[in-house]
Amino acid sequence: MSVEGHNHEHDHEQEHHHKDTFITKYIFSIDHKMIAKQYLITGIIMGVIGVGMSMLFRMQLAWPEEAFGVFKFFLGEKFAPGGVLKNDAYLALVTIHGTIMVFFVLTAGLSGTFSNLLIPLQIGARDMASGFMNMVSYWLFFLSSVIMISSLFVESGPASSGWTIYPPLSALPQAIPGSGAGMTLWLVSMAIFIASSLMGSLNYVVTVINLRTKGMTMTRLPLTIWTFFVTAIIGILSFPVLLSAALLLIMDRSFGTSFFLSDIYLAGEVLHYQGGSPVLFEHLFWFLGHPEVYIVILPAMGLVSEILATNSRKPIFGYRAMIVSTLAIAFLSTIVWGHHMFISGMNPFLGSVFTFTTLLIAIPSAVKAFNWITTLWKGNLQLNPAMLFSIGMVSTFISGGLTGIILGDSTLDINVHDTYFVIAHFHLVMGISALYGMFAGIYHWFPKMFGRMMNKNLGYVHFWVTAISAYGVFFPMHFIGLAGLPRRYYTNTNFPLFDDLQNVNVLITVFALIGGAFTLVFLFNFFYSIFYGEKAVQNPWKSTTLEWTTPVEHIHGNWPGAIPEVHRWPYDYSKPGHDLDYVPQNIPMKEGEEVLHH
Repeated sequence: MSVEGHNHEHDHEQEHHHKDTFITKYIFSIDHKMIAKQYLITGIIMGVIGVGMSMLFRMQLAWPEEAFGVFKFFLGEKFAPGGVLKNDAYLALVTIHGTIMVFFVLTAGLSGTFSNLLIPLQIGARDMASGFMNMVSYWLFFLSSVIMISSLFVESGPASSGWTIYPPLSALPQAIPGSGAGMTLWLVSMAIFIASSLMGSLNYVVTVINLRTKGMTMTRLPLTIWTFFVTAIIGILSFPVLLSAALLLIMDRSFGTSFFLSDIYLAGEVLHYQGGSPVLFEHLFWFLGHPEVYIVILPAMGLVSEILATNSRKPIFGYRAMIVSTLAIAFLSTIVWGHHMFISGMNPFLGSVFTFTTLLIAIPSAVKAFNWITTLWKGNLQLNPAMLFSIGMVSTFISGGLTGIILGDSTLDINVHDTYFVIAHFHLVMGISALYGMFAGIYHWFPKMFGRMMNKNLGYVHFWVTAISAYGVFFPMHFIGLAGLPRRYYTNTNFPLFDDLQNVNVLITVFALIGGAFTLVFLFNFFYSIFYGEKAVQNPWKSTTLEWTTPVEHIHGNWPGAIPEVHRWPYDYSKPGHDLDYVPQNIPMKEGEEVLHH
C-alpha cells in the first residue's frame, strides 16, 4: 500500500473515530504517544527502585557492617538482621540494580519512550506500522518489570550472580542462596523483556522504511530517527542471542543439561556435569551485552544532536558524517564483544583482534563528539535544562570514553579488569551519558507529550546538582580502581592493603546520596508539571522538525486533515534570506534558495 493510500485511509478512519473509554485511552492504548508515556513512567518508577538500591549498597561500602535503620526498613530482618546488611543481600542489590538500570530504565526510557513518541511524528506518519503490536510490546515490558521486581520477595532472595549472570553461580540452584527461585524469575523476566524489545524494534524499522510522508527522503530524516532506526536493527540482530543463552541456562538449571557446566565440585561433592563451558555463556551474553551498550547510548546521541542544533540556533555540523558514524558504530559494536573476556583464557591472538576492533570504534565516536562541539561553536546558545543536559552528555561521553581506550587494550586491561576502574568507565560513558540524554529528551519533548512546560528553575537545580554528584561519584572510582580495589566486594575491611581507600569510598557515597536525594527535585517537577505546569505553545523551542507542526492537544492520527509534505532537511536554522531564524521542514523552498550542503 502506498504511503498516500495509508494516510488517506487513516483520514477516513478519523472521521468515524469512536469515543475512547478510560481503558482504551490510558491502559490498552494503541496510540504511539500514549504508549511512549507508559514506557516513560514505567521507566521512571524502575529508575527510582534501581537508584534506591545503589544508595543502599553505597552506604554498606562506606560504612561496612554498621547498623542502619533504613536497611532494616527496606530489606527486613532476613537480609539485614539488626540493620546490618548481609553479604548475600549486598550481591542481590548489586545484581538487580545493574539489571534494572541497563534493561528496564535506559533501554525502555530511551528506545521505548522516544522511538514511540518521535518516529511517527518526525517522519510524518499517523501512527506506528502496527499499533496493536506496539501495545503488546509495552505490556510484555510491563510484565517483565513486574516479574523482575517480584523476584525481590522470593524466600531465598533475588538473583545474586551479578547482572551478567555468569555460570556456574547462575546455573546451579544450590550454589548460593541467590541462585534459587530468584534466578529463575530473572531468566523468565529477561525472556519476556527480549520478546518485547524485538516486537518494538521490528515495528520501528518497518515504520521508518514504509510510512515516511511525501518528500521525507532518508537524507531528510532528523538524526533522532536515524539513531532509533539503527538501534532497532542492532536489537533485532543481537537480542535473540541473549534469548538463546537464557534458554540454555534454564535447561542447565532445570533439565540436567550441561551447556555451560563442566567438572563442578560443590562442598567436596563431584557433580555429574561434564563437557560444557562457562566461556560459551560469556560469548553468548556479551554478543548481546556489548551492542546493548550502543542500544542504550545511540538514542541518547540522536536526542542530543537534535537538542544541540535547536538550542544553538544553527545547523548540526556534519549531518552525513553523523549518519555514517552511527552506521559505523552499529557495525563495529557487533564485533567487539570479546574485550569483556580478555582474562577468560581466550587465545591471545583473538584478544589482539578484539583490541583492534575496540580501538577502531573510538573513531566514529570521536566524529560525533567533534561534530557536537563544532555545532556549539559560535552558536547563539539557549541554555535551558535540555541544552545543559545535552552539553553534560557530551562532557561525560568524552571523559568516560577516554578510559575505554585503556580497557580496550588487552595488555592494559588485565591490570584493571574487575576493579572499580571498569565501573567508573562504563557508568560515565553509558550510564550517566545515557541518563543525561534521557533527561535532555524529557525536558525538550515534555511539552509535546503533556502539553505543558516543566519548571525551568527546578531543571537548573536538577542539572547542576546531578552534574557535580555524577563526577563526584565516578571520578574518584578511577583512582581506587587503579589502586586495585575489586568490584562487587561486600566490604574491603578484610584487606589491610585497602584501608587507606576507605575515606574515598565515604566521599563517593556522600556524593551518591546527594545526587540521589536531588533526583526527587526532578520527580516533583515531572509529575507536578503534568497537571499544573504552564500551558505549552505549539512550538516552544522554535524547532524545524515535523512534530512541532501537530496541535498541542493530542489527537489519534497526529495531524487534523492532510499530513504535511517535506521540502527541506531538518536543520535549517539561521538560514540567510529568511525572516525567522528557523524554517520548518514543511515550508516549500523559495525560488533560487540554496539547499544546504549537509
